[in-house]
Amino acid sequence: MTKSKRHAALCVAATTAAVLAGPTAPPVAAAPSVAPRGAPHWTACEGDGEGVDPRQQCATVEVPRDYADPGGATLSLAVSRIPSEKPSVRRGALLLIPGGPGESGIDNPSGKGQKLPQKVRDAYDLIGLDPRGLGRSAPVDCGLERRDLAPSALRPWPGPDGSVTGNLVTAKRISDACARNGGPLLRHLTTANVARDLDRVRAALGEPRVSAWATSYGTYVGAVYAQLFPSRTDRVVLDSNDDPDPTRVGRNWISAHERGVEDAFPDFAEWASRPGNPDRLARAAAQVRPLFLRLAARLDREPRPWPGAHPAELTGNVLRHTLLTTLYEPDGYPALARLVRAAREGTALPPAPKAPPEKAMQNSIAVGTATLCNDIAWPRSAAVYQKEVTASRAQFPLTAGMPRNAMPCAAWPYAPREAPVRVTGHGPSNILLVQNERDPASPLAGALKLRAALGARARMVTVDATGHESYVANGNACGDRTVTRFLATGQRPPGDVRCG
Repeated sequence: MTKSKRHAALCVAATTAAVLAGPTAPPVAAAPSVAPRGAPHWTACEGDGEGVDPRQQCATVEVPRDYADPGGATLSLAVSRIPSEKPSVRRGALLLIPGGPGESGIDNPSGKGQKLPQKVRDAYDLIGLDPRGLGRSAPVDCGLERRDLAPSALRPWPGPDGSVTGNLVTAKRISDACARNGGPLLRHLTTANVARDLDRVRAALGEPRVSAWATSYGTYVGAVYAQLFPSRTDRVVLDSNDDPDPTRVGRNWISAHERGVEDAFPDFAEWASRPGNPDRLARAAAQVRPLFLRLAARLDREPRPWPGAHPAELTGNVLRHTLLTTLYEPDGYPALARLVRAAREGTALPPAPKAPPEKAMQNSIAVGTATLCNDIAWPRSAAVYQKEVTASRAQFPLTAGMPRNAMPCAAWPYAPREAPVRVTGHGPSNILLVQNERDPASPLAGALKLRAALGARARMVTVDATGHESYVANGNACGDRTVTRFLATGQRPPGDVRCG
């Protein structure tokens, strides 16, 4: 699955900003490190498909379901590794922390891990995992109706007139299904518990300290881990960073899309107006934005049939959703331009993107929803969301109010069990942030807030690039060199830098 499709499937994983809607239980302290009952038993990974490196090995690590009851029920976390390619220079283990919430990381050592430069692969065992509740780690499932699995339904796009009524109905339907079908683990899916699980993995590996490369939502997981277990961190890279505001957490992440899309759209507009581009949409970049907005408004009124899509029509919101996911990876610009052109001209639409398997969708949506809703309480008033959506539509028309709308958390039946972890500057100075300037999902404005929260613990590399995920992905050579140097040698810039 491509990254853009994966994020389309995991859209419940990004959320918006608000104050706590009610009191929460006091925070649960970081679980103390425990001696592992034995090193993981590494075996060949069962059931892995095409693209999995034959060197990748798999094992399980037992963790408490509820860290407030460490002697109670447990679950098995699925972990994987590709050992250091040069044991004589091995430094330790590098956790490859996935995004989401709701994104699998079990095959990261074989996938993104193999994009790492040789000197990094020599220095570390690459460690992947499926976070609790996901994939091979005691998977949960809410048993959602098929209509709630549509990519454009997973983010709360308001009605064409800006109404949030339908979104609140959807939120209640999804929340009820999760309460009915999700099982006891669902209530224990939180960012703090994922961070505690990572420390159990570290202990099982026999590592006194562990390094990490975290992306997207994983940057918040990594920051929380560094807050709860500062002495157990070695070299930490946070890539494409989320705002850590503990009063807003997940709601901030989805609301950030309104700014992120505005930041990234000019790059698409410039590309789509470039002379000689076979998929050119306009003669000037300034013409692309009004062209897109007019087309989306027309599709709001007159949807077009789109065989193979779910639902099987191209609406204004489906087009807006396609723009959002395309901006994650600029390689998708041509496909978006062809869709826009066909929709404008009334010609046959290109084939719809293939959806992930339903089982995987059900699992990732359940994990994403539960994590967002368990981390913090959300407002439950329709008036709150309607006011925010109306304001967002006026200021950020490309996203039509979606980023401030109601997620299933607006009807979630459970109160958070603990307050979110506050990220601070207390701890060793061993963190490097890398951030694209024009990231549609984790915009620079939010990354700067994480940078401020970490204070002297961190340095930040700002990269003159567009797209989501920077290091060895959508960044540039200067940013990649800076991160590689840190992971391989420990050398960070003396201060924050910009890679132009």
